Amino acid sequence: MKSIKMLMMAVLTILTITVFAQEPAKEKNKMKKEKMEKSEMKMYSCPMHADVTSNKPGKCTQCKMELKAKEKHETAYACPMKCEGEKTYDKAGKCPACKMNLKEVEKHDVAYACPMKCEGDKTYDKAGKCPTCGMSLKEKKDEHAGHKH
Repeated sequence: MKSIKMLMMAVLTILTITVFAQEPAKEKNKMKKEKMEKSEMKMYSCPMHADVTSNKPGKCTQCKMELKAKEKHETAYACPMKCEGEKTYDKAGKCPACKMNLKEVEKHDVAYACPMKCEGDKTYDKAGKCPTCGMSLKEKKDEHAGHKH
């Protein structure tokens, strides 16, 4: 009987320690989640006064215009040797062509358009097929890049 009591006390002690040891981990996870949510919050700015910003929608303090949501800059990774042109990746790693480490670059807004221009200058945010002719949409390049006017 005495050994059963001792065994029960040992089990109770171990369970108690296990439960209390998990509490700080839960708090850490909660803090991490809150921090991520804050970093993903939208920023708002005035279209006329770029220096007027806020973390919530509202009106500009100078001209009373509605604040517009700012575009979030996403991180992308590209080969520093540009062996694949302007191709970017979502994760860090090695370039498949030259095996160099990919470097962090700012991801630019990319527009896709039909190479046949069957819809004129219409662009899309994502790669896909042209709804008119079915050809693959191509990334629209800035025709003025690389030279000055």
